[in-house]
Amino acid sequence: MKRLIEHGRVIDPASSMDDFLDILIEDGRIAAMAAPGTFESLKRDAQVSTISAQGCVVCPGLVDMHVHLREPGEEYKETIATGTKAAAAGGFTAVACMANTRPVNDNQSVTEYILEKARQEAVAAVYPVAAITVGLKGTQLTEMGELSRLGVKAVSDDGHPVEDALIMRRAMEYAGRFGLTVISHSETTSLSKNGVMHEGWISTKLGLEAIPAAAEEIMIAREASLAELTGVPIHIAHVSTAGSVEIIRRAKDRGIPITAETAPHYFSLTHRAVMGYNTLAKMNPPLRTSADVAAIKKALQDNVIDAIATDHAPHSILEKDVEFNAAANGIIGLETALSLTLALVQTGVLDLSQALAKLTCNPAGILNIPAGRLIVGGSADITIFQPDQPVVVDVRNFASKSRNSPFDGWKLQGKVLMTVFQGQTTYSD
Repeated sequence: MKRLIEHGRVIDPASSMDDFLDILIEDGRIAAMAAPGTFESLKRDAQVSTISAQGCVVCPGLVDMHVHLREPGEEYKETIATGTKAAAAGGFTAVACMANTRPVNDNQSVTEYILEKARQEAVAAVYPVAAITVGLKGTQLTEMGELSRLGVKAVSDDGHPVEDALIMRRAMEYAGRFGLTVISHSETTSLSKNGVMHEGWISTKLGLEAIPAAAEEIMIAREASLAELTGVPIHIAHVSTAGSVEIIRRAKDRGIPITAETAPHYFSLTHRAVMGYNTLAKMNPPLRTSADVAAIKKALQDNVIDAIATDHAPHSILEKDVEFNAAANGIIGLETALSLTLALVQTGVLDLSQALAKLTCNPAGILNIPAGRLIVGGSADITIFQPDQPVVVDVRNFASKSRNSPFDGWKLQGKVLMTVFQGQTTYSD
């Protein structure tokens, strides 16, 4: 069966493409891209299905380089099946899932389990991120060579920093031999210990133990130094502070191989969202100040921050509907990421191609995976969305198993109309 996507505005940041084109899909791959009307004769063929993208943007399937799918071990929160359905609903065709599952993805068996479940049940490409250290304990390196041969593209102890600088140095040198991306959860726990929100006037008012911005910034400075020492690239996860941005900016200016991501909540919310002890706004790193939000936006604009990732962290009501100190960190984000990112376009922070690059070719390039671009002969992984269509966030309609989003009820613009993965429709509205 052939499929024809016609009359859409095709944007592919990787190739600087921004034009009105028709895309022909055959056997799950992009067979051709040409001016509208080029394939008119094919429409008379009963074996060709036509998709009208009139008034829509057609772009590469989105890539989320930082999600938590919770399987194995916490399937009551999310599974590979439900998580990738949520991804498809958000326009994503590829996700990289973090290692803090139960058991931890620190060995061949867990990696193979995730890959096999993905083959059976996923509606998006799933790239397991393996742990840097065994059990996320920060003391013994995992068998990165073995994991690399299975198809792992990155390693991270996300959720836990690798506090020992020598262990992190050895991890970077080891990972570098296999071309693995090292992703740092940058946190100095001696400063953040027992903290549950950003250190500032709101934490004082609420009487909550707090996490200073320096807890993140000190560790990012160390990671930049190790990248300079080893020559091995480092990727910084979930950047949240203005000070972090400046450290990364200076490191890039010096030619240090460092990349960074932030998440939509770090440019959409401030620590004011915690008022009323709102556990839906509890996360690590925590929500910061309006000055930090402004710095994150400027860093995205200046390409100091390379990618936008959701840090999709599903939790059930059991973990969130409790007192603030006891509540789990994290929010779900796959189904709101595009609309929240498009708000940066609507406010003039980024143009549309810049915004899409943060969600497509940039994260794919950091992970070195075959995704995030439209190539004739390449996999037909495509997202179609209407950038100006109003949407009201309603978590009751989410594909995710969990509902822990602080954006419930928000009025946004930008709606995913269709997601195509390997030529097949995985989401349609």
